[in-house]
Formats: sequence, structure tokens, C-alpha cells
Amino acid sequence: MKHQQTRRQVLKGAAATAVGSALAQAATGEADAAPAASRVPGSCTTPLARDFPKVGGNYGNQNYSALNRINRGNLRRLGAAWVNRIEGGLTSGTNQSTAVAVDGVLYIESALGNVHAVDGATGVTKWVYRQTRGTLTRRGVAVGQGLVFTHGRGNWLIALDQHTGAVVWERQIGEYGNMEKVAVTYHDGLLHVGTHDGDRGAALAVNAADGEVVWHFWGAPGPGELGNDTWEGTSWQTGGATPWLHPALDPELGLVYWTFGNARGSRSSQDGSQRGGTNLFSSSIVAMEIKTGKYRWHFQSVHHGIWDMDNSMAPVLADVRIRGRLRKVVVYGSKSGMYFILDRTDGSAPLGIDEVPVPQDERQKTWPTQPFPRQGPWTEHRVVDQPLGTAVPGDPNRAVPNYVQGRLYDPHWDVPVLSIPGHGGGACWNHQSFSHSTGLVYTGYGYVAAAHSLTEASNGLRPPGEYLTGGVVAVDVSTNRVRWKRRMPYSLAHGNGILTTAANLGFIGQPDGNLLCLDAENGRELWRFQCGAAISSSPIMYEVNGEQYLAVYAGGTGIPYGDSAPRGDYLWAFKLGGDLPPAPTPPAPVVRRPVSGGPVEGSAVGNKVVLARTYNATTGQVSAVESTAVNAMAPTHLRVPVGTTVTFVNPADNVNVHGATQFFEGLFDFRLEPGQSATYTFQQRGEYFFNDCFSPRPTGKIEVY
Repeated sequence: MKHQQTRRQVLKGAAATAVGSALAQAATGEADAAPAASRVPGSCTTPLARDFPKVGGNYGNQNYSALNRINRGNLRRLGAAWVNRIEGGLTSGTNQSTAVAVDGVLYIESALGNVHAVDGATGVTKWVYRQTRGTLTRRGVAVGQGLVFTHGRGNWLIALDQHTGAVVWERQIGEYGNMEKVAVTYHDGLLHVGTHDGDRGAALAVNAADGEVVWHFWGAPGPGELGNDTWEGTSWQTGGATPWLHPALDPELGLVYWTFGNARGSRSSQDGSQRGGTNLFSSSIVAMEIKTGKYRWHFQSVHHGIWDMDNSMAPVLADVRIRGRLRKVVVYGSKSGMYFILDRTDGSAPLGIDEVPVPQDERQKTWPTQPFPRQGPWTEHRVVDQPLGTAVPGDPNRAVPNYVQGRLYDPHWDVPVLSIPGHGGGACWNHQSFSHSTGLVYTGYGYVAAAHSLTEASNGLRPPGEYLTGGVVAVDVSTNRVRWKRRMPYSLAHGNGILTTAANLGFIGQPDGNLLCLDAENGRELWRFQCGAAISSSPIMYEVNGEQYLAVYAGGTGIPYGDSAPRGDYLWAFKLGGDLPPAPTPPAPVVRRPVSGGPVEGSAVGNKVVLARTYNATTGQVSAVESTAVNAMAPTHLRVPVGTTVTFVNPADNVNVHGATQFFEGLFDFRLEPGQSATYTFQQRGEYFFNDCFSPRPTGKIEVY
């Protein structure tokens, strides 16, 4: 075993991993078939071949395939072999599930919560389990012991017969929090499942034979438990810290690695005023014993978080050589746009992590330092302030005007502080990939700034009018340095998982329905295919009867593009020589954060916008009360023909100076005393956003047609 493990190591600077003759046979279809029970390799870092038996691929969540017949030399021949509209053509709902492939069968959950078993070679549905408890957002099933494991609304775990879909057992587990969304992971008779949202979250190990809880680990520890003293008073009782993405496992070390989400406050995750302390195990990765849940080590990436920057990613495990020494590492860190490379045996940092002083606010009880890897982040940590009218159209990394600008971890109170990455990116719950061929870890990410303050009801304001774009980045795990970075037109931080292969290819889906193939060595686009709906899942690769397939589920979700992201129920499989045509191109997602409220014709309101007032679209009435709400432009969305002159009015009975700052084109910047007005004539078609100089939250848009 030690010899085989050594052969799998990624050498620093190497272009390929010596995966050995067994993996080469698997990639070419020559190895003997293994029984279903052993389809996930015992080692967390063994590359996959025929099957893709769990979400994340192997136990290390590497999203990597040793199959190599699909390569740059024949990629032009890659085409659709089949497509299955698994729900008969559904075009609504939330689809975040990634397919798994075992013994030539794909298992996928739909927006309705149904589980579908589909023949991987033909696309024919073999069986369907129809949910009886209502819809529920899911991210993937587990397969083991001849069973398929899924969720049911109301915190039910459901075990289905792998061959028929018949219910074998059901178990409701309600005392640990909401189990929605978290993909189930099977290993050696146990199901590992976490909780999503709620006052207090827990990682659970459940007996796969009957659903009985074997052990649990609280994200916010109670009295007498390790970490409870890091919570002020009884704040642990509503501390949140939910583990809402599936874990990684290292069976050889006997450890499971869970990541826990952000801490909560009395009002929101942005409020730290009543929960002094570092708030363990929020924003942490915790290593526990697989069989018992016993604590072994932890690392907290955000102390006393007030920004919803919880780094709750599915951890990625890898064996790499660092400074000449072979290290078993875990790659951790997503939302904050930086990776923490940790030794997975003890949590130490072979490349160095420093506690860096950060600005403080006594009201928020902020922690004096935050951890940063010495190599720095892989994305920007501050929005760019550019003079109005000088920004490059579509350039996402720039500040919406009139906000207070800050860096990552700047504190906030009642005034919104704009920083990047926001809670919707860098990366988020998209699946990341480690390539044995390049030694790089890959992730899609988002350029989505957020304005944090306690005036927000939730976890931060994504300013209306900002661009929601992103990209793909590749980082060398042995050095924690960026190897390459490619900007993309869409945010790829929400379910847009990436698959890398032994042929140095990387596959990732976009919210516009396109499945892309990138060169894993430099990010250059090599191939694309229109799948008909937004892709909010990871592509997978598998083999049936010697034929290698690429598959992806295109269904779509509302994050971050809301209803503008096209929805569907397309389960696609591709192979060399596949000849099915692409799906019709759906309407593209709206990449600028929309204003609050639907369009109002200018003729209905005299081509006038009233500042700091809300508008009732049903009655056509303008509020009599001055406001700084997001929808405090009356109306927020005005439609006018080219050549129209629009009047902006600050009512005489307003108390404050208000304005209309147009961005990013910089066409006008009015500052109006109460009773004053200003006009602008729109000469070109387009969408023109503007916000208020008094408070940036009220935002409007003029649509010129």
C-alpha cells in the first residue's frame, strides 16, 4: 500500500503524476470490473476511472478522472450521445444536484426532489423514486450497500433499493437542524450528512442500514464541550455554524473533514455584538475520527465572522511534495478568495499562515487578527474605485459609487461597507478539482462585491447595478501560487463545479447553459456545447462497455441570477462521435444585479423619478415618506424611448439632500436640495443605473428603447 501510495504523489513542478499501470488500464478500459461495493477507492487520493461513485468523485473530493480517451487531439469529435429530460420538460425549480455514476447507471435528483436512475449508455430511465414530502433543494445522492441515499423534506433520510428505487427505510432526524441541500456521503457502513441553516448545526454519522445516528459533532459547542468558551454567554445556542457542504474522508488516517459555516448573531450573520469570542467552530475545518466523531484538530479561517465569509467548501485532499517533503494536505478556503493549505494529519500549515491585524469596532466585538496565507489570495480583496465614465464596460472589479469602500474584514455597523469578495464569491458551494496531471487545484469563482451593515436584514447587500461576473483560477498546491486565471462572463461560484481529467482537460458549466472545456494547463477554451439550461452542478466522467462518457445535469438555480437564469431538466451524456444537436440557446442571464421593482412606462409617471420615495406599482402612487430603502426611487425601473428627457426630483418635504449618480458610464451626477430638480436627455438605447448620494442603497434604472 505504501508503495502504491508513493506512486500516486504529485511531484513539485511535475507535468503529470505517475499513476501506475493499474490506473493506465482503468483509463483505457482494460482493467477488470470491480464490485459495486468497492467503487470508491479506499485511498482518498486515488484517481477515479470507470465510475464516479459519489459527489466529489473520490473521498478526497478531487473531481478528477483518470479516463483519457477524450483528449485535445479528438475533442472536436466530442458530441452528445443522449439527453434525458428527466422530469418531462420541466422549466422551473431549483436544480443543484450533481449526478453520480455506479456500474453504468447515473443517479440524479431533480428540482422536484425525485431520484432518477438512468442508463449511462443509452439515457433510458431505469426507475424513478417520486418524492412524497414536497420539493427540497438537494446536491447529490450517495450510493453504497446496494442502496441509494437521498433526503426528504422535514429532515428525512431515505434509503432506496439501488436496482428498483423501492424504499428500503426512512428515518426522520430532526434534533440537529435542517438537512436540506447537504449531499450525502457513504463510507464503510456510515452516512455522513450535515445540517444547513438553523440556530445550531451538526455534522452527523448515520448507520446506513437503518438511519440511526451513530455520532454527532456540534458546530457551536455546548457547555463542557471543546470550544464552548469561545462564545459569549449563551450565544452558542443560536450560534449557527452549520456544516452545509459534504465532507472529505481519509480512510487511511481514519479521519473525516467537515467545514462549518458562519456564526450567527441576534439579528443576522453580520451582527457580532452579542457573541464575543472567536466563535468556534464557525468558519472552521474540523478533523474528526470517522468511526467515533472524536475531535482531532481544527483550523478557523475567519475569527468571529461578521461578513458571511465562512469558507464552507467541500474540502479537497491531495498528496503533494512541498519543499522536498511529501505531505498529505487538505485544501481549504473558498469565499475569502484564498487557500489555506493544511497538513491533514495534524492541521499544521507547511506553507505558512500568519495572523494579521485587522481594523476593529468595539461594538461588533471584532477579533484583533485574521489568518492569511503567506502567499496571498487568488482574487482581489478590494474593489477598484475608478472615476465615473472611465471604467471599462463590463469590468466587474469596481466600486458602485457612493458606498464606503473597504477591504476584506473591515468592520461595519449601520453604514454599508462595500468589499470584495462578497459572500457570493470568490468561490462558494461550487465543487473544486485537484488534477493529478498538473498538480493544480481549480475553482470557478465570482466577482460579486457586497455591502455589509446591520441595516441589512440578511447577510449583506449585493448592490443593484453591479456586474455579477467571475472566472476560473488554477493554483499550484505545492506552492499556493496562482498558475493561471481566466475571467469569464458569469459568476461560477454557485454549483458550477469543475472536472479535470488525465488528458489535461477541465470541464465546467455556465449559467447560460454552455458546457465548456478548458485547457487545464493554461485555461484556454477548447470546446463548448449548449445544454439548454443553466448548469449549477459538476460534470462527471465514467465508462460503460469500454466507451468513455462525459455527463452533466443542466437545470439551473436562482443564485446569483434569480429568475433570469434559464431552468430545465436536461441530463446530458457526451462521447466521441456523439451526434445529437445542442439544445436551443436560452435567454442569457442578466449579469447586472437588478433593481427592486418591475418596469414602469415613462408616460405613466410624466417621465419623472422622485428621489428617496417608494412607488406603489398597483396604485401608481408615490409614498409621502422619505426613505433610504433599496426601492426608494419612484419608480426604480423607468422605461422611455430614445430622445426622452427624464426629470429627477427631490421633493420639497424631504429633509436631506438627495441625488442621482449614474454609473458606470458617468452620464450625470446630480446633488439636489429639497425642492430642486434636474433633467437628462437619453440619446442612446441601453440600461442606465443610478443611485443616491445620501445613501447608496436606493437604486434606479432607466431603460431606453
